[in-house]
Amino acid sequence: MAAVGGRLLLVSDFFMSFMWVWSSVLIKIFVYKILGYGTHDLKGEILRYGISLVNMFFFAYLAKATKGGAYNPLTILSSAISGDFSNFLFTVGARIPIQVLGSIYGVRFILAAFPEIGRGPRLNVDIARGALTEGLLTFGIVIISQGLSRKIPGSFFMKTWISSVSKLTLHILGSDLTGGCMNPASVMGWAFAHGEHISKEHLIVYWLAPMEATLAAVWAFRLIVRPKKDETLKAKSVKSDCKNS
Repeated sequence: MAAVGGRLLLVSDFFMSFMWVWSSVLIKIFVYKILGYGTHDLKGEILRYGISLVNMFFFAYLAKATKGGAYNPLTILSSAISGDFSNFLFTVGARIPIQVLGSIYGVRFILAAFPEIGRGPRLNVDIARGALTEGLLTFGIVIISQGLSRKIPGSFFMKTWISSVSKLTLHILGSDLTGGCMNPASVMGWAFAHGEHISKEHLIVYWLAPMEATLAAVWAFRLIVRPKKDETLKAKSVKSDCKNS
């Protein structure tokens, strides 16, 4: 049963990664080509970001429906670091490569259907500033995700709203510098299509920096917020001491 669940998870990761790169392109086509808004039109930008929020809700629902499917390596890496070693190996050795593969095929189909669509995220600053930008953005969103993953009061809608607005805000902050991606698999799809996936800029800015930031965010969250198991054990210990007294 565990093996079947693992295979279903890999299939979910592949198709969600494939769909994610498509969704961002389709939103831009709808707003700028079909509706005719300019790229710097305020109304067009507001509409695009509004549709992007709805899109993130859709993918959050897919993640819930597939019991853990994901399109972003950073999301599952942060969970894998907190889990057991076998889950970590499965994530690094299977899930992340599958997500990358899904993104690559997604971009290939996009470029076949819309050759004029563009080149995807671009680095508009030097490598050091780009790595720092992607690292800080990733650190922020992983900290928020770690907090929301705990059983804090709030519905699926509220947690997804907080997460989606946070991601969109951080994306906007970094969009002019690195594209504000915070998703190595998605960037890999575009880089691979243009033969830039092994460049120093791509590897440092879009892979190394976000991965290191994810590790740092998980470590910082553990340091600041006491793990739930420790809290439970402490509560039980207090209760036991009260009974004995």
